Amino acid sequence: MNLYRFLVQTKERKIPVIIAAETDQKAFDQVDIELEKFYLKVLDIEDVTLYEKKKIRKSAGFVIDESDLPLST
Repeated sequence: MNLYRFLVQTKERKIPVIIAAETDQKAFDQVDIELEKFYLKVLDIEDVTLYEKKKIRKSAGFVIDESDLPLST
């Protein structure tokens, strides 16, 4: 099992997404599923970038610094 950190770019903002999955393809597929569940609508996604991938062992994690992300209006 792997832990993935994605950055999803829409026209309005950048959205960090963390996914646990067994394969890269399952992780990318799960990004869409999680975004639809969270926002309850389909977003106009411009780009999905995989930033990090880590094996899940006894512990794993990511630091997400949103200081460079634009504020939502």
